[in-house]
Order: sequence, then C-alpha cells, then structure tokens
Amino acid sequence: MRVRLHHEGRNILAVSFLILLAINLFVWLVLRAAPAVPITVTVLSAIIFLLIVNFFRSPKRNFTGDRKNVVVASADGTVVALEEVFEDEYLHKNVIQLSIFMTILNVHANWFPVDGEVIYTAHHSGRFLSAYLPKSSTENERSTVVIRANNGQEILMRQVAGAIARRIVTYAQPGVEASIEDHMGFIKFGSRIDLYLPLGTEILVKIGDKTTGGITPVARLQSNDDKC
Repeated sequence: MRVRLHHEGRNILAVSFLILLAINLFVWLVLRAAPAVPITVTVLSAIIFLLIVNFFRSPKRNFTGDRKNVVVASADGTVVALEEVFEDEYLHKNVIQLSIFMTILNVHANWFPVDGEVIYTAHHSGRFLSAYLPKSSTENERSTVVIRANNGQEILMRQVAGAIARRIVTYAQPGVEASIEDHMGFIKFGSRIDLYLPLGTEILVKIGDKTTGGITPVARLQSNDDKC
C-alpha cells in the first residue's frame, strides 16, 4: 500500500535520509572488519527513518456522517481534557474545553473541526512544556483559529506545541472556507489540540477515548431550533 506523505515532511525526510546514509557509509568503511557494528547501525538507521516517515504520513480521509451541527476531531490522539473553562483570548466567556493529545506516533496533520468560515487567527510565542499538562494551553507556543460554523456558532481551535514539538504550521486565514475534510495546519513532533465549544454542546466522547482526525464525531452543536 502506497504511503501518502505530508508536504511538511519532505525536506526533513530528505535531510534525514542523507545524514543517515552518510553515517552508514562511514561506519561500513571504517568498521567493515567487525560487521556486527555496521549491521546494528544500519538496522537502527532504518528504524529511525521509518519512524520519521510514519510521523509525516498524511492519510486521505472523508467524513461520511451527518455534517449538520457536528464537531469532528481535529487530530488523531487521546482525549485528555473535558471541562468548563473561561476562554479569555477571543470568546471571553465560559465554554467547554475538549483537548486531544497527540504522541509522536500519531498523524500530526490537523483538520478543521466544523464546516464554516475562518474569522480569526493568531500565533503566540511561549514555553515548551509537556503538551499533556493543562497549563500548556495558555503557556506554550500556540496558534488560535476561530471558525464561525454554518449554524452561526463560533468554535475556537488551538494548536499547542509540546516539549518536543517546536513548530506549529497554520494554513487557516480569516475569510477562508473551513471544511471538515481539509487540513487547517500541522504540528511537528508531539503536541495537542484544544477545542472550545459553546455551553450546551452535546459531548460525544469521554476522557481516554481515542480519536481519528477528520473522522471521529466528538460533539454536536445546539441547532438554532434547540436554542429557541
């Protein structure tokens, strides 16, 4: 089966391949009399390269469920936070925070959680604490994207860097159409995604649940009829 790679990883994969190739050529030339060492280095190099390939894989996903009012997971990973908080960057009100933690083994492309329109984006410098910690949402390097869903409700999505992740890429810009099936960004090497949803949203997952970006429904927004 052909592996589809994300364009964010092409340069890293090329450089990694050349570095590992140079190391292996050197080891085989210098230590060819003791083949156990070069063989070990080659095996370890192959494992390292395959891990990098695995990290940058970019599967094509199509959401086939009912799209009306649905909120879909923006990332592969594990639900690590689900609580009412006060969001003070843009929404300035109490909301439900739903956070998904990604390990280095997960796909790190990020999908839009709802269909709608991007109305706000901002990047914030910060620390590189473990993304599993709650305070990483406000203290770490992060990028914020607000989407006005098709039913008029505003959803805030935050990409959070972690102890290993050192680069957040955000494609979303104000005025861009958001679609559940499209990538809104990418985070390199371990991180988390926070979703801030209106109070009254029906939550479809619990802490510890595994999610698949662009596929797993995690919540359902109140319809306009429900709010009447």
